[in-house]
Amino acid sequence: MKKRFLEIGKIVNVHGLNGMVKVMPWCDSPEFLCEFDTLYRAKSHEPITVERAAVQKNMVLMKFAGVDTPEAANALRNVVLCMDREEVELEEGTYFIQDLIGMQVTDADSGKVYGTLKDVLQTGANDVYEVEAPSGKSLLVPVIPDVVLDIDFDADAIRIRPLKGLFDDAD
Repeated sequence: MKKRFLEIGKIVNVHGLNGMVKVMPWCDSPEFLCEFDTLYRAKSHEPITVERAAVQKNMVLMKFAGVDTPEAANALRNVVLCMDREEVELEEGTYFIQDLIGMQVTDADSGKVYGTLKDVLQTGANDVYEVEAPSGKSLLVPVIPDVVLDIDFDADAIRIRPLKGLFDDAD
Protein backbone atom coordinates (compact mmCIF):
# COMPACT_ATOMS: atom_id res chain seq x y z
CA MET A 1 0.00 0.00 0.00
CA LYS A 2 1.35 3.39 -0.98
CA LYS A 3 2.02 5.93 1.75
CA ARG A 4 -0.39 8.87 1.65
CA PHE A 5 2.06 11.36 3.18
CA LEU A 6 5.53 11.62 1.63
CA GLU A 7 8.46 13.48 3.16
CA ILE A 8 9.29 16.53 1.07
CA GLY A 9 11.68 18.65 3.14
CA LYS A 10 13.01 19.70 6.52
CA ILE A 11 12.92 23.06 8.30
CA VAL A 12 16.57 23.84 9.02
CA ASN A 13 16.66 27.45 10.18
CA VAL A 14 14.88 30.72 10.89
CA HIS A 15 14.99 33.50 8.28
CA GLY A 16 14.44 37.09 9.35
CA LEU A 17 12.19 38.53 12.04
CA ASN A 18 8.69 37.82 10.69
CA GLY A 19 8.52 34.06 11.31
CA MET A 20 9.92 32.79 8.02
CA VAL A 21 11.87 29.54 7.95
CA LYS A 22 14.44 27.97 5.62
CA VAL A 23 13.44 24.57 4.30
CA MET A 24 15.85 22.08 2.76
CA PRO A 25 13.87 20.46 -0.08
CA TRP A 26 13.95 16.69 -0.43
CA CYS A 27 12.14 16.73 -3.77
CA ASP A 28 13.32 17.03 -7.37
CA SER A 29 13.43 20.82 -7.26
CA PRO A 30 12.90 23.61 -4.72
CA GLU A 31 10.24 25.05 -7.06
CA PHE A 32 8.11 21.92 -6.57
CA LEU A 33 8.04 22.55 -2.82
CA CYS A 34 6.75 26.09 -3.45
CA GLU A 35 3.62 24.78 -5.19
CA PHE A 36 1.88 23.64 -1.99
CA ASP A 37 -0.71 25.62 -0.01
CA THR A 38 -0.70 23.03 2.78
CA LEU A 39 2.06 20.83 4.10
CA TYR A 40 1.98 18.37 7.01
CA ARG A 41 4.16 17.60 10.01
CA ALA A 42 5.78 14.21 9.40
CA LYS A 43 4.89 12.48 12.67
CA SER A 44 1.39 13.82 13.38
CA HIS A 45 0.30 14.73 9.83
CA GLU A 46 -0.98 17.98 11.33
CA PRO A 47 -1.62 20.43 8.47
CA ILE A 48 0.43 23.62 8.23
CA THR A 49 -0.86 26.38 5.93
CA VAL A 50 1.76 27.94 3.68
CA GLU A 51 1.21 31.70 3.29
CA ARG A 52 4.10 32.20 0.87
CA ALA A 53 7.17 30.41 -0.40
CA ALA A 54 10.13 31.39 -2.54
CA VAL A 55 13.30 29.72 -3.73
CA GLN A 56 16.57 31.15 -2.45
CA LYS A 57 19.58 29.38 -3.97
CA ASN A 58 18.91 25.66 -3.29
CA MET A 59 16.65 26.31 -0.27
CA VAL A 60 13.03 27.41 0.13
CA LEU A 61 11.97 30.31 2.32
CA MET A 62 8.50 29.70 3.76
CA LYS A 63 6.05 31.66 5.85
CA PHE A 64 3.43 29.60 7.65
CA ALA A 65 0.10 30.91 8.95
CA GLY A 66 0.28 31.74 12.66
CA VAL A 67 4.09 31.71 12.77
CA ASP A 68 4.91 35.41 13.10
CA THR A 69 8.01 35.65 15.30
CA PRO A 70 11.54 34.30 15.19
CA GLU A 71 10.77 32.36 18.38
CA ALA A 72 7.74 30.66 16.82
CA ALA A 73 9.79 29.89 13.70
CA ASN A 74 12.64 28.50 15.80
CA ALA A 75 10.20 26.08 17.46
CA LEU A 76 9.72 24.51 14.01
CA ARG A 77 13.43 23.89 13.45
CA ASN A 78 14.14 20.24 12.46
CA VAL A 79 10.47 19.55 11.70
CA VAL A 80 10.17 17.24 8.69
CA LEU A 81 7.47 18.33 6.26
CA CYS A 82 5.27 16.01 4.23
CA MET A 83 3.01 16.42 1.25
CA ASP A 84 -0.26 14.61 0.63
CA ARG A 85 0.11 12.50 -2.52
CA GLU A 86 -3.55 13.15 -3.32
CA GLU A 87 -2.73 16.84 -3.85
CA VAL A 88 -0.24 16.10 -6.65
CA GLU A 89 -0.87 14.93 -10.19
CA LEU A 90 2.27 13.41 -11.69
CA GLU A 91 3.04 13.50 -15.38
CA GLU A 92 2.83 10.16 -17.15
CA GLY A 93 6.03 8.17 -16.72
CA THR A 94 7.02 9.92 -13.49
CA TYR A 95 6.80 8.31 -10.08
CA PHE A 96 7.45 9.02 -6.44
CA ILE A 97 10.76 7.42 -5.48
CA GLN A 98 9.12 6.13 -2.29
CA ASP A 99 6.76 4.02 -4.43
CA LEU A 100 9.63 2.37 -6.31
CA ILE A 101 11.75 1.39 -3.29
CA GLY A 102 11.37 -2.31 -2.52
CA MET A 103 10.23 -3.35 -6.00
CA GLN A 104 11.70 -6.54 -7.44
CA VAL A 105 13.97 -5.99 -10.45
CA THR A 106 13.88 -8.78 -13.05
CA ASP A 107 15.28 -9.49 -16.50
CA ALA A 108 12.66 -8.80 -19.16
CA ASP A 109 13.81 -11.71 -21.32
CA SER A 110 14.87 -14.49 -18.94
CA GLY A 111 12.86 -13.59 -15.82
CA LYS A 112 16.06 -13.70 -13.75
CA VAL A 113 15.68 -11.82 -10.48
CA TYR A 114 18.45 -9.25 -10.06
CA GLY A 115 17.28 -8.09 -6.65
CA THR A 116 15.29 -5.39 -4.89
CA LEU A 117 15.35 -1.68 -5.63
CA LYS A 118 17.14 -0.10 -2.68
CA ASP A 119 17.57 3.53 -3.77
CA VAL A 120 17.23 5.92 -6.68
CA LEU A 121 20.31 8.04 -7.31
CA GLN A 122 19.69 11.33 -9.09
CA THR A 123 22.79 12.03 -11.14
CA GLY A 124 21.58 14.88 -13.32
CA ALA A 125 21.82 13.17 -16.70
CA ASN A 126 19.49 10.31 -15.75
CA ASP A 127 18.49 8.53 -12.58
CA VAL A 128 20.28 5.35 -11.54
CA TYR A 129 18.56 2.51 -9.68
CA GLU A 130 20.59 0.92 -6.90
CA VAL A 131 19.51 -2.71 -6.77
CA GLU A 132 20.45 -4.98 -3.88
CA ALA A 133 21.18 -8.44 -5.26
CA PRO A 134 20.32 -11.53 -3.19
CA SER A 135 24.07 -11.83 -2.48
CA GLY A 136 24.03 -8.37 -0.90
CA LYS A 137 26.01 -6.83 -3.76
CA SER A 138 24.80 -3.46 -5.11
CA LEU A 139 24.00 -3.30 -8.81
CA LEU A 140 23.64 0.06 -10.56
CA VAL A 141 21.05 0.30 -13.34
CA PRO A 142 20.81 3.43 -15.53
CA VAL A 143 17.22 4.58 -15.89
CA ILE A 144 17.13 4.95 -19.66
CA PRO A 145 14.51 3.60 -22.10
CA ASP A 146 16.90 0.98 -23.53
CA VAL A 147 17.38 -0.57 -20.06
CA VAL A 148 14.25 0.03 -17.95
CA LEU A 149 11.41 -1.40 -20.00
CA ASP A 150 8.47 -1.57 -17.61
CA ILE A 151 7.42 -0.57 -14.10
CA ASP A 152 4.45 -2.63 -12.94
CA PHE A 153 2.96 -1.36 -9.68
CA ASP A 154 0.39 -4.18 -9.58
CA ALA A 155 3.14 -6.82 -9.69
CA ASP A 156 5.52 -4.68 -7.61
CA ALA A 157 8.17 -5.29 -10.27
CA ILE A 158 10.54 -3.49 -12.60
CA ARG A 159 11.56 -5.26 -15.82
CA ILE A 160 14.94 -4.38 -17.27
CA ARG A 161 17.12 -5.41 -20.19
CA PRO A 162 20.72 -4.82 -19.07
CA LEU A 163 23.20 -3.53 -21.59
CA LYS A 164 26.01 -5.95 -22.39
CA GLY A 165 28.61 -5.84 -19.61
CA LEU A 166 26.44 -3.79 -17.21
CA PHE A 167 26.78 -6.32 -14.40
CA ASP A 168 30.28 -7.57 -15.33
CA ASP A 169 28.88 -10.92 -16.43
CA ALA A 170 30.37 -13.17 -19.08
CA ASP A 171 27.68 -12.71 -21.70
